[in-house]
Amino acid sequence: MAQNPTMDKLVSLCKRRGFVFQSSEIYGGLGSVWDYGPLGAELKKNVKDRWWNAMVRVRDDIEGLDAAILMHPRVWEASGHVAGFTDPLVDCKTCKARFRADQVGEAACPQKPSKHPGEHSACQLTEPRLFNLMFKTFMGPVEEQAAVVFLRPETAQGIYVNYLNVLQSSRQKIPFGIAQIGKAFRNEITPGNFIFRTREFEQMEMQFFVKPETAGEWFERWRGLRMAWHHDIGLNAGKLRWHEHSGKELAHYARAAFDIEYEFPFGWNEIEGIHNRGDFDLSRHQETSGKKLEYFDQAANSRYLPYIVETSAGADRVALTILVDAFREEQVERETRTVLGLHPSIAPIKAAVLPLVNKDGMPETATALYNDLRKRFVTFYDDGGAIGRRYRRMDEVGTPFCLTIDGQTAADRSVTVRHRDSMQQDRVSLDAVLEYVSGRLAG
Repeated sequence: MAQNPTMDKLVSLCKRRGFVFQSSEIYGGLGSVWDYGPLGAELKKNVKDRWWNAMVRVRDDIEGLDAAILMHPRVWEASGHVAGFTDPLVDCKTCKARFRADQVGEAACPQKPSKHPGEHSACQLTEPRLFNLMFKTFMGPVEEQAAVVFLRPETAQGIYVNYLNVLQSSRQKIPFGIAQIGKAFRNEITPGNFIFRTREFEQMEMQFFVKPETAGEWFERWRGLRMAWHHDIGLNAGKLRWHEHSGKELAHYARAAFDIEYEFPFGWNEIEGIHNRGDFDLSRHQETSGKKLEYFDQAANSRYLPYIVETSAGADRVALTILVDAFREEQVERETRTVLGLHPSIAPIKAAVLPLVNKDGMPETATALYNDLRKRFVTFYDDGGAIGRRYRRMDEVGTPFCLTIDGQTAADRSVTVRHRDSMQQDRVSLDAVLEYVSGRLAG
């Protein structure tokens, strides 16, 4: 959960305004599992749409996929997840709490929060033991070893086992990619920091299949494209950086790996990874399944296993990054104004229609404008309370434009367009409002 004042305020805002709720809250909640409310669902959908558009819709060399969550158990044997997808775990015999053995120095002792586990006499830590992070379940009516299946811990394997299906059905040629957005599940020992590390989450992954000798070039190209995407959705470039994996940090399957990190209130943390996975995945699945996964290059009359350049981002992490980056408090006329400075294309509500007075045909004019706009983008109607309070409510949820129907509207059929970030106001004809707002939502 939140561990500092900024995160406390953001978590409170997210619940109060309908972005994120604790799962099963009326029953005391379920640890590190979250539900997205009306505004949160729109925000995350906008994030995923921006990613899908950049990866699939505007490119002719990447195809989309939606693979099943449940897969043949041998998929996870081949990928190494059954044997190697583990974290070292220690238990405290006194308080019964569990910790990752490699993160004990960063954790707080439940009995004495000023100390780390094992730093005072009341702690009795066990020896480390390996704990597999995959959720296990059973397929069919009998709970037996032969019926064991797993909830996928990543979406990438669904892409690899469908590589030939997509290649042949789409008539693509290498280099080409396969993109997917989907749920993944990890039985994390130490989840936390709100929706940053959870047990159920969504991944946005793209696997790009290339000639082995061109993998380095494509790796660098995708590094540039992915950092540019985060800039394009409005993230502060000064809070983004690269972290290169090296030595023991480099995964067994990776020939090179870089993370895009963001400076959260709780420190620098990864929001996306770019990896040169070589031919590890396809070679393992080819060996385990007995199915040839080589690509036949007709021009060169040769066969080879492609190398894979992976881009992998968490939709939930990106959504949290956007919220943290957009959140600010400022003093306006001796009052604190809370603002989510969201990029207009990401904001869950694009415009709010606010009738100023309830007379002279104002409700009818406001309702007509609202019904016209909401056919094109998410629009909110609010006629309750002082106009200043209504502006503040819209600022707090990141609505970029407020459209006020006022006394002048009846005279010249114009409305006041108030901009969230600058609070400046423009006068726009009723007939031109849709074009005016739509033009500023693009990008």
